[in-house]
Amino acid sequence: MRQTIPGFSLALGLASLWLAGLAAPAFAATQYPLTLSNCGQPVTFEKAPAKIVSIGQGMTEVLLSLGLADKIAGTAVWVGPVLPQYAEANSRIRRLADNDPSFESVVGAEPDLVAAEFEWHVGAAQGSVGKREQFKDLGINTYIAPADCVAKINTDGGDGVRRELFTMDLIYQEIAEISEIFDVKDRGDALIADLKKREAAAVASVSGAAAKNLPVVFWFSSKEVKGDAFIAGKNSAPAYILKTLGAKNVVTTEEEWPLVGWETIAQANPAVIVIATMDRRRYAADDPKVKVDFLENDPVTRELDAVKNERFIMMDAQSMNPTIRTIDGIEILAKGIAASGLAQ
Repeated sequence: MRQTIPGFSLALGLASLWLAGLAAPAFAATQYPLTLSNCGQPVTFEKAPAKIVSIGQGMTEVLLSLGLADKIAGTAVWVGPVLPQYAEANSRIRRLADNDPSFESVVGAEPDLVAAEFEWHVGAAQGSVGKREQFKDLGINTYIAPADCVAKINTDGGDGVRRELFTMDLIYQEIAEISEIFDVKDRGDALIADLKKREAAAVASVSGAAAKNLPVVFWFSSKEVKGDAFIAGKNSAPAYILKTLGAKNVVTTEEEWPLVGWETIAQANPAVIVIATMDRRRYAADDPKVKVDFLENDPVTRELDAVKNERFIMMDAQSMNPTIRTIDGIEILAKGIAASGLAQ
């Protein structure tokens, strides 16, 4: 699946790191032609791409975090505001569409690389925007985030089934590969080091035994407010957040975002409900206020331990996706658990 509590700054200190890097030993430059295996297909770059179209907010924010704003010819598929530190740079980038862009609009931006956060947008066997072969025929390279294809089965228009637990290693792979493609490996290494440091600090902040196996549910949205809810599956990015902090996911299916009935959720009686916030209004329950109102008034959900004790943690939707913001998600949940007293 695809914000009112912002995450901590992803690039805090990165600017100083880049300046310090001017006096540091030089990093090995990318050797072209560069060939990568990406989601089962070889992709060769004769040189660093001059123009890229980024399909997916998470992919765009990786590019911005690597200082590549001047390379972005267009973006699409947005859930909410860009990370605050990139607002100015992002305002100068052409928004092709808030949701799926047309194939023609992407090609019209004249990119030599199209990078997608989700395989259903640009895939080999599928592609709501275009298939990889279509772009290849026009001399345009494609790149898909490893997090959406490694140990994962995707279907047209769906969130797919994840066979193994997502880990941040897949995001670090994406950062490393993109920084190599664009010959900015020093920036990639600095970004990865910063994210790892933040993750370790968040884990250390929740060390109380009471947080262990704490039952938690992540609610992204629902097509109908009173209907089944899109709840994070057992191998999703939220599941990684929970495992990292020692808490327990109440869902056991391998689907990325299965639709689950509230009667089923009530049986697990979660102690905390993490609510996705977003600007998108595609589904009836996208608005977090609508979610809370339902939880507090529905005869089933209002009896949940989390609802009775008002243990709602607001988390931007992008932190629930496999992105650099997953680290924000760890920080937000750790802070929420600590504030609730459940980690003491």
